Amino acid sequence: MNSASNIEKFWESAVGDDSIAEMSPDACLLALESNTLGRIAIAVAGEAEIFPVNYVLHEGGIYFRTAPGSKLLGLTANPNVAFEIDGFDDITAFSVVVKGTAERLEMQSEIAAADLLELAPWAPTAKYRWVRIVPNTIGGRIFRRGPEPDRD
Repeated sequence: MNSASNIEKFWESAVGDDSIAEMSPDACLLALESNTLGRIAIAVAGEAEIFPVNYVLHEGGIYFRTAPGSKLLGLTANPNVAFEIDGFDDITAFSVVVKGTAERLEMQSEIAAADLLELAPWAPTAKYRWVRIVPNTIGGRIFRRGPEPDRD
């Protein structure tokens, strides 16, 4: 979860009314930079799957580490993915969705550079495979939290 001051910044360039708005691309990137946990949606054996991943945004790409298994196999078979983060405080909530292409890092120079990023697995497992999501589109929505309006 973000601090209230960070979430309030997302409103600065939002387009919409005072209760719900589209976030600007810069606000979406700020939200991605301000968070470390997201969800990746992929197709595994023809079924939609969603996995939580901790990540880092670096030079426009979303990087995370993984181990061999269904997630890596799914990304290899179908690299088109969606990635989502969200956050909230007492008065505001937001969601950012990235659609892009997942690439397993294969070149030793890319892996060595990624190893310098400040990203460690949350679970005590060996995750030596790096994946980079190259965004095609980034969009987000932000809204004020409050009670449901009365029905007419």
